[in-house]
Amino acid sequence: MKKDNIVLIGMPGAGKSTVGVVLAKRLGFRFVDSDLVIQEKHDRLLHELIEEYGVEGFWKIENDVNASLNQRKSVIATGGSVIYGNDAMEHLRAIGTVVYLQLPYEEVADRLGDLNARGVTLQEGQTLRDLYDERVPLYEKYAHRVIDCHNKRIREIVEEAAAFQGRI
Repeated sequence: MKKDNIVLIGMPGAGKSTVGVVLAKRLGFRFVDSDLVIQEKHDRLLHELIEEYGVEGFWKIENDVNASLNQRKSVIATGGSVIYGNDAMEHLRAIGTVVYLQLPYEEVADRLGDLNARGVTLQEGQTLRDLYDERVPLYEKYAHRVIDCHNKRIREIVEEAAAFQGRI
């Protein structure tokens, strides 16, 4: 399978969808937001799926949907919890260059509003800091490339990501 996609991973609020749209335009690629694919496939908002199936049930849905994406020449923005799905991550690594949009915790906390409305999967009693500390090693594990997004403009991040197209 040809690796002609760029897959964006990172914390909620890191800018995956925003960067993804601009990057897709820059490269002449399609843009796919995997959270929207999940919502379309299940005809529900993310937070509704989390309420109905629980956090781990949602992760299973997310894993299945992301593992079945069959894109070509696309920028794929994933949900922040995609890294809990091993099948999904192995598939995404096989079809594209996985780019981790890295942000310091303070910036993530500053950018996020209502976590539930955003469909952020927090376990009972888990804080955003706990979630950040848990996820960062997983983002680093699966990423082919890391972009430090601290104090960078969208266009700077897009230029860095565009340079990865077609290369691992």
